[in-house]
Amino acid sequence: MATATKKADNAAKTSKNNNIKEIKGTSQTKKTSSAKDNDAKVLVKSEGSIGDGMLDHDTRQKTAKAITPKKPKDVVRQSAAEVSAHRQDYAGLDAETLVQMYRTIYTSRRIDDKEIQLKGQNKIFFQISGAGHEAVLAAAALAMKPAYDWFFPYYRDRALMLGLGMTAQEMLYSAVGAELDPNSHGRQMPSHWGHKDLNVPSQSSCTGTQALHAVGAAEASYRASLVEQMQDKIVGFKGDEVVYMSIGDGTTSEGEVWEALNTACNLKLPVIFVVEDNGYAISTPVEVSTAGGDISKLVSGFPNLYIQKCDGTNALESYETFKRAVEFCRERKGAAFVHAKVVRPYSHSLSDDEKLYRPEEERQKDAEIDPIKTFAEFLMTEGIASSEDLQKLRKTVDAEINEAADIAINTPQPAPESALRNVFSPDVDPTSKDFDTEEGAELSGNAGTMVDLINRCMHEEMERDVSIVVFGEDVADCSREEYLETLKGKGGVFKVTANLQRKFGSARVFNSPLAEANIVGRAVGMAIRGLKPVVEIQFFDYIFPAFHQIRNEVAVTRWRSDGDTKCPMVIRVPVGGYLKGGAVYHSQSGTTLFAHTPGLMIVYPSNALDANGLLRTAIRCDDPVLFLEHKHLYRQIYNKSQYPSSEFLIPFGKAKVVREGTDVTIVTYGALVQRSFEAAKRLEKSGVSVELIDLRTLVPYDWERIAESVKKTNRVIVAHEDPISYGYGAEIAARIADELFEYLDAPVRRVGATDTFVGYAPQLEDFILPQIDDVEKAVRELMKY
Repeated sequence: MATATKKADNAAKTSKNNNIKEIKGTSQTKKTSSAKDNDAKVLVKSEGSIGDGMLDHDTRQKTAKAITPKKPKDVVRQSAAEVSAHRQDYAGLDAETLVQMYRTIYTSRRIDDKEIQLKGQNKIFFQISGAGHEAVLAAAALAMKPAYDWFFPYYRDRALMLGLGMTAQEMLYSAVGAELDPNSHGRQMPSHWGHKDLNVPSQSSCTGTQALHAVGAAEASYRASLVEQMQDKIVGFKGDEVVYMSIGDGTTSEGEVWEALNTACNLKLPVIFVVEDNGYAISTPVEVSTAGGDISKLVSGFPNLYIQKCDGTNALESYETFKRAVEFCRERKGAAFVHAKVVRPYSHSLSDDEKLYRPEEERQKDAEIDPIKTFAEFLMTEGIASSEDLQKLRKTVDAEINEAADIAINTPQPAPESALRNVFSPDVDPTSKDFDTEEGAELSGNAGTMVDLINRCMHEEMERDVSIVVFGEDVADCSREEYLETLKGKGGVFKVTANLQRKFGSARVFNSPLAEANIVGRAVGMAIRGLKPVVEIQFFDYIFPAFHQIRNEVAVTRWRSDGDTKCPMVIRVPVGGYLKGGAVYHSQSGTTLFAHTPGLMIVYPSNALDANGLLRTAIRCDDPVLFLEHKHLYRQIYNKSQYPSSEFLIPFGKAKVVREGTDVTIVTYGALVQRSFEAAKRLEKSGVSVELIDLRTLVPYDWERIAESVKKTNRVIVAHEDPISYGYGAEIAARIADELFEYLDAPVRRVGATDTFVGYAPQLEDFILPQIDDVEKAVRELMKY
């Protein structure tokens, strides 16, 4: 396939410049020479010629035949010889391909119209159109390789998806929320694209987040090019695949887009950033949200970025633009940026009325260059297809769409109970016995701290699995490799990742920008393509720039795609207080927001041995895991352990009875385990027997162990380091009251921090965070019942 493409390109290398030839006789006749037309300016030139326009045409046609009804033969009016004579006028495309491009454009518009009709009939529940964007998207699909390249589109990209091989039927399944919908099986809004067979991972409604995913997907291929053994781990690794990512002009204001551009240009990743600029972000015009009103000028300072502007309503100009961008990326020269000016003939969505903020003359001006109109005129003027031919094609498409709509309306929606499917992996269960080698584990060597045993686990797992990559802020030993032999190296601010880069190389262990969303967002793209990212957020207090990615992308990807897309990863995070001097922004221990997020597992070990076994399980798990490492526990003497074997695993959802007792149960985790243990020893002297349970994992948690203990002691306290109100402990307390009420001899009591942040002064911190005395006092009060 690649050889055929090269032969086609070489046959056409008669011109040594990148100028697009003039297309004569219609509204498509605009000159777009990079030398003469400022709107088609190429700010970073690629080497070589444009090629003959037949980029992977055979593959596209094979895909199209499987999903598109055959076109009437008499639609194509010109002979092959006549088309060949004008080949350069048509950007190297033959007549059949030009008519097929029109079919894609028209089909996209008519599906929009059908959905609008169905919405008016209350047969679908949401509609957002790709009207006005069709020409550039049909061109992009033609210039790229379906099921070979990777695509992270946005909701206007209907014509792209049709061009790649998605059918009208599949789109209308999505509109009605049918389970057969390949985008999400009825879970996502329509036009939120996802198609496993076409390399289109599930997309969300969060504009711009997919920019980092696209970078991560391209980076997976880049890392594999540096580590040959990694290549068979990468889903769809070809060595020259390109990643497409599109957004609207409004989304260019999102910070994650700029973070994505930074990394893509820094690593010269093969990502095509596409901005479909229709002039409005809902009702906000581009000059209000973009300084200077021209995004391509703002990004002109990025190195290794091939920047082009094109008339996105002109299909042939768009195709030439995309051919150059794809060639630049496929040759691994860097990232590309396509700024396509398009129109928006319909309102933002059916919830919007653009007549409220757009004058009629502006809307009429856009209508004059609507590609649905101008491309048909081009085909007729050039004699490629007659008016009658196109009318026949339109009737065929209309009939197909009407039939598809009738079928979709009568197709079942998902069964209600299917909502519980694919929250977590159905294939890998980290709570199972397969992940339990704890009993009778042999330990050896000198005792190590939690830092030591986490570090050992990461070394062993990276040795076992070449797909593991480790990155974050300051996690590498030394980014400038020439100094590695003479310097000790950093290895993280707490030294947890020490010597990983030295052992496994900079392709697998590397520093990130100081940007938490960048870390997690890139990890999503890598995980989608088969890598296992183990990333570090330097302090829990700074995780919140990444919370958007964690909550709206990482945790929900498997569920919203009903299992078609997954992004397993481990997010390691130092957490907690009791360090003295940590203050507001180095002492937080919040878990509630994350525990309230379906699809995310949470681990919180209290000692070195547990940290080792639980981290190994987290890495081998097939779901995203938030792995919380309490900073105060990193180097404590009391929680040290000898080293287990490289197959030591602790299952999730298996609590540990730290101390058995008969009078009261304390359910806790993290740093409160030791404080509760000390309180229990004091209470024992007074004849109070405390049973202490360390949850170890918060999602899932071991309800059976809790229930068994409460039934025995009939009194329970839930203790945690977070503020007491609205916290994780409230869930445990509420469930005990709900399901174990008849076993209780006293109210369920909670111990936690004050409803404040953590202060800097040691005396202030001691007052805010729960201490041994607070636990002891709560137990004594409970024993009065």
